[in-house]
Amino acid sequence: MMKVKARVLNGMTVVKLTVAHGMEDGQRKDKATGKRVAAKFLREIRVMHAGNTVFAANLSASIAKNPFFAFSFSGGTEGDGLTINWVENTGKSGSEIAKIG
Repeated sequence: MMKVKARVLNGMTVVKLTVAHGMEDGQRKDKATGKRVAAKFLREIRVMHAGNTVFAANLSASIAKNPFFAFSFSGGTEGDGLTINWVENTGKSGSEIAKIG
């Protein structure tokens, strides 16, 4: 679900994160049935490095499909892990690990 590119440049870890998610806002109607498609969007994304939060975002239904985030933080070395946690408005949640490098 997460596509992560992370690398260390001049002591800073630069992270580019793309999330494969449809981000339904609950306003769109299904063309075949005419019924509204249920809202299903990421409510929270949190990225952790060495037990510390290095990025956090509280999202809403107005975020685009397949959102892209870029951020940097000091520290981190090649081969370190980044833990990415996410929560949907439906209550579903998950976690993924990406390596810096």
